Amino acid sequence: MNKFRTIYIVLLSLLLVACDPFATEIGTEVSLYESIEKQEFAFPDTLKVMTWNIKFGGGRIDFFFDGHGNRVIMEKSEVIDNMALLSEKIREVNPDILFIQEADVNAKRSAFVDQVQYLLDNTNFNYAAYASQWKARYIPSDGIGKMDSGNAILSKWKFTDAKRIALPLIQSQNFIVRYFYLKRNILEINLESNQKSIKLLTTHLSAYANDDTKKKQLEILKTYVDSLNQKGQEFILGGDFNSLPPFSNQTSNFDDSVCTDEDFQADNYSSETEWLMPFYENYKAAIPLQEFKADNSKHFTHTTDKNGYWNRKVDYLFTNNHFVKNSGNTLQQWMQVSDHAPVIVNFKTKQ
Repeated sequence: MNKFRTIYIVLLSLLLVACDPFATEIGTEVSLYESIEKQEFAFPDTLKVMTWNIKFGGGRIDFFFDGHGNRVIMEKSEVIDNMALLSEKIREVNPDILFIQEADVNAKRSAFVDQVQYLLDNTNFNYAAYASQWKARYIPSDGIGKMDSGNAILSKWKFTDAKRIALPLIQSQNFIVRYFYLKRNILEINLESNQKSIKLLTTHLSAYANDDTKKKQLEILKTYVDSLNQKGQEFILGGDFNSLPPFSNQTSNFDDSVCTDEDFQADNYSSETEWLMPFYENYKAAIPLQEFKADNSKHFTHTTDKNGYWNRKVDYLFTNNHFVKNSGNTLQQWMQVSDHAPVIVNFKTKQ
């Protein structure tokens, strides 16, 4: 019996005799944060909104899951250096609202640095909400160990009604992989000012779904924002959808993960490019579809190859109100900071 089969049997035995031995289950809980020193901000007529997958403060280190390197764990000095650079770029943009994905708050791979608190204390934000997406007391694979990583929303103003909405798990993965793997979610908060309510939502959808899980997640997300819209509730939705928009020039064979494990093969997007069309048809996009169609490369937001260039768009901002015309932008100049480029846009709070 080889080593990996032995480990598999041991893990399976533990899972069968205990309800949740590695504490991977995630409920509806949301963690609320405040900066150490708060600043006062008047609520503006126009909000600057930004979404950014920050790659758990990993910068452009070649991690094993990208297929370009073999790193698993970072030194604390590396994490702090990368978070300092992230904070510097965020301060440069100075958004009022920031959606972030892949934020670690208590993980061995990022030296247990609470990245949400770090960003609050080193930018102009006062408050944040965080929802776990990948959580375990210990992950017995590749030296990952303890994990708590997820999505967050940072705001200059206090908010209410923070909640986590669970999304479906990838059903094509085997039982043990699914037990330890990411539990995707929608994080929502309610921002109120000047007798006006704006729902802010962020998400990070599945990247390695070889079944219809990602489609189901997108359908649930669309149904949820539709319900807000039908109630006359304004919303801003941002995040990493791990999906290509319609009119993408390339839909497969990206120079990405070279994993051979069937549970973690890189996405082939060729059948998925119409899945986002309902969002474009019903709501306003920070980067309108016609702009993306005119010049795909100008709006690419992701690549895993630090020696290459951004090669596809997977990060989005949508609203049922109004983005300021021509204010949407993809900031592609900071490739050294993350494997995703941030997207920004201005949102009108008054008509």
